[in-house]
Amino acid sequence: MTRTPRPLLPAAPLEPARRDTLWRLGAVPVLAGACATPPPAPAVETVGLPLRRAWIDGRRVDYVTTDVSDAAMAQAMAVNFVPRLVHALRPAPAGQTLVERVYMFERELQINVFASAPQPVGARNADAGYSPLWRVAMVRWLRPAAQRELRSEEAILAAAERGDVAIELTGVVANCPVVRNADGQALGGVR
Repeated sequence: MTRTPRPLLPAAPLEPARRDTLWRLGAVPVLAGACATPPPAPAVETVGLPLRRAWIDGRRVDYVTTDVSDAAMAQAMAVNFVPRLVHALRPAPAGQTLVERVYMFERELQINVFASAPQPVGARNADAGYSPLWRVAMVRWLRPAAQRELRSEEAILAAAERGDVAIELTGVVANCPVVRNADGQALGGVR
């Protein structure tokens, strides 16, 4: 059995006084809009970026790279070459910079090591020291017999003090935001 919907407004024309009252109260536009089909939701477009992994204090995080200040590195990583990123190395008024160190290992012997990560990932980050801008510090093993996976900035600095590794602070800056932390918390859209 097909049901006929009841009309929302009387089929007969309204008296001018009643019509004006309904318009003043906003009832006619609301009632007319109630029957209208809602507009389609705007399409959400996404892009795919390679998900990379790094260590932070012995825990693994995931990040993406979008921009690098070095042309050869940008080419090798298939990301934007942004020479102006080096300006982020200038000290801020309090003697700090906008960048932290990312430790990259020569010949990619292991995944990178970050100095910080957002805690938690997203809008509630409480780590004021975190920045997605990283100054590349290249790590080279001096004593191959001592080679092992280093999973924190502290471990790398201790290895340097022992003479196991050399650290070369470069002038290269990369934009590599952390998108998923060690606890699995991720920015929206990260699978």
